[in-house]
Amino acid sequence: MRIYIIFLFAILLSPLTYAEAPKGYPFLSFDTALKKSIKQNKVMFVYFGRYGCGYCDKTNKEAFSDRKVRELYSTHYVLAYIDSESGKRLKLPNGERITEREIGTRYNAFVTPVFTFMTPDGKPIYQMVGVQRIEDLIIANNKVQTHIKQGQSK
Repeated sequence: MRIYIIFLFAILLSPLTYAEAPKGYPFLSFDTALKKSIKQNKVMFVYFGRYGCGYCDKTNKEAFSDRKVRELYSTHYVLAYIDSESGKRLKLPNGERITEREIGTRYNAFVTPVFTFMTPDGKPIYQMVGVQRIEDLIIANNKVQTHIKQGQSK
C-alpha cells in the first residue's frame, strides 16, 4: 500500500516539475522572446532543455556559469528557454497556439540540450546539440555575430 501512495504522489507531482534555464540569465518564454526579438530586430538564442537532463545541468554548471558567456549572450541576443517535453501552451505573435513540446519538434530538438540561434521570424541560423563548453558558446557567438555583420553589409 505504501508503494502505491508514493507512486501516486510521484505521478501527481510530475506535471509540476519543469526544466530550468541557467541561473542569472534573462531567459523568457518562447512567445515572449519572439515578440521582443521582432520588436528589437534582434537574433534569438533558444535553449531547448528538459527536466532531468543531465547534459543540460552539466552545460548550465560548466559553461553558462561563466561571466563572459553571460555577458555576451545577455547583450547580443533575446534569450528563450523551452522545456521540450512540456505541454505548456504558448501563443505566438502570428496568433498560432502551440505547446513547448511542439516547438521543440518544429525545430528538431528531439534530444536535449539543443541550442538554436534564430532570426526574429524564427529561421534557424546556427544550431548546437549536446553538452557545450565555455569555448563552444564563445565560438558559436562569434560565428553568429559574423553572420549578422555579413547580412548587414549586403
